[in-house]
Amino acid sequence: IHIMRHYYFHGFKEFVILLGYKGEVIKEYFLNYPFNASDFTLKQKSNEKTLSDFSPEDWTISFVDTGQDTMTGGRIKRAEKIIGDEDFMLTYGDGVSDIDLNKLKNFHKAHNKIATMTCIQPEEKRFGIIESKDDFVTSFQEKPSETDSWINGGFFIFKKELFSLLKNDETFLEREPFQALVGKKQLMTYKHDGFWKCMDTLRDKLELQSNWDSGNPAWKKW
Repeated sequence: IHIMRHYYFHGFKEFVILLGYKGEVIKEYFLNYPFNASDFTLKQKSNEKTLSDFSPEDWTISFVDTGQDTMTGGRIKRAEKIIGDEDFMLTYGDGVSDIDLNKLKNFHKAHNKIATMTCIQPEEKRFGIIESKDDFVTSFQEKPSETDSWINGGFFIFKKELFSLLKNDETFLEREPFQALVGKKQLMTYKHDGFWKCMDTLRDKLELQSNWDSGNPAWKKW
């Protein structure tokens, strides 16, 4: 929800959610979104529900069941018909950022390549890094010792040509497709030096929860 609200803040209203493990929970959440997202009063005997100050976002959401075992590239491939021919933005569901999505969009339009990958500099050394020259991605390296390296920040923009590189459910977006884009000089980096944080571990979750509970979370723009 935080990621979607961040997109909405920047003017984006149409979403495709690629469902896998516990996809039914996500469906149920949105089907009951007014009550999940706001306070309400319930009269138990009559089952009458009254919402308190709920203003729904103007979202259009497509839910695509992509299977529990489908890889990242395969999930995107399954949404090809819904996405269509327009450039589309893609974001992992496990990280938040204060990135300006309109600046990212303008950068992508300006270079006219197939793909744009947002890169960030993490505080920790548990990620593979990206090497680039003149904003072209040139190589990947797993878990280096440097502390000032750039990594994949998980906010992308792609042209429809990406779909031709996604073969089947076993395709990892971050492997053959990215390598092919690098070889063709079609993968560009947008370097974001603001806030970014993933939620891969319990420690990450606790840190983000503490940030949110502070009343001034670093990623909240809406």
